[in-house]
Amino acid sequence: MSTQNARRIVVGISGASGAILGIELLKAIREFPEWESHLVISSGARRTIEHETPYAAAEVEALATRCHALEDVGASIASGTFKTQGMIIAPCSMKTLAGVASGYSDNLLLRAADVVIKERRKLVLVARESPLSPLHIRNMQTCSELGAVILPPVLTFYNMPQSIEDMTRHMVGKMLDIFGLELPRFKRWGADGDEAERVG
Repeated sequence: MSTQNARRIVVGISGASGAILGIELLKAIREFPEWESHLVISSGARRTIEHETPYAAAEVEALATRCHALEDVGASIASGTFKTQGMIIAPCSMKTLAGVASGYSDNLLLRAADVVIKERRKLVLVARESPLSPLHIRNMQTCSELGAVILPPVLTFYNMPQSIEDMTRHMVGKMLDIFGLELPRFKRWGADGDEAERVG
């Protein structure tokens, strides 16, 4: 149930590979009862969810506090007067990245990102592509100059992951850390005090 005093994160899931990142992000936000998630799923993401995960799109939508239709450019998150702490697009396809970089807000996902930029709120783009073309890099630079955090889902090994789930949760922990949220079991470098032993 949406509450007036809740802190809100807009979550966008675009059609890039890695839909599980957005799904696990939605699950993680549910671990913080004082926070709401407002979800937008692109048409490409619906296909990716069905192809890559055991979830149906409707099951993913049910994980959010509120789900908004991609075509509903009149939704609450399309206005800067609707207070949010910012937005995470996970994963962020190169098409969506290009739309954000150019301000081409032809759907609610892109419009919500545009609002976050103009209101000087936090925008995290989990850019998912490999290898990167000069055009991709240029669009990332543009978004970074506009204030977005570019957070590719790069593997980390210092946290000693034992599974894909461990690696995914670590990435989700990094996304939420930007909003000041400490995900349980998120392993920080040096948190156990033995980094010297590992390096030496």
